[in-house]
Amino acid sequence: VQLQASGGGLVQPGGSLRLSCAASGFTLDDYAVGWFRQAPGKERERVSCISRVDGSLHYSDSVKGRFTISRDNAKNTLYLQMNSLKGEDTAIYYCAAGPLCNLLGITGQGTQVTVSS
Repeated sequence: VQLQASGGGLVQPGGSLRLSCAASGFTLDDYAVGWFRQAPGKERERVSCISRVDGSLHYSDSVKGRFTISRDNAKNTLYLQMNSLKGEDTAIYYCAAGPLCNLLGITGQGTQVTVSS
């Protein structure tokens, strides 16, 4: 069971990035899946999730309207489209899976996102 996030990098404020998360050893469609982030000195924050129960999408207030979560079942890959990026979005982003959005216990290596001019 493995999750591998990619797609991070350095971007200017106002720019966009798309993160990808490839799953192996299990099927993402069988789980709730989402993205966390953690910035230095701050608590881990769940930014988005897709519910296993009804497929509903959930976003934290800090990213709502700017980030979009999606899943490609054929590729067994999760995405996070991030637009209108701000300095406060700088963090390591991790993808995760679990039985519920509040129980995303399977995580993998993260990808660094840095928003700076």
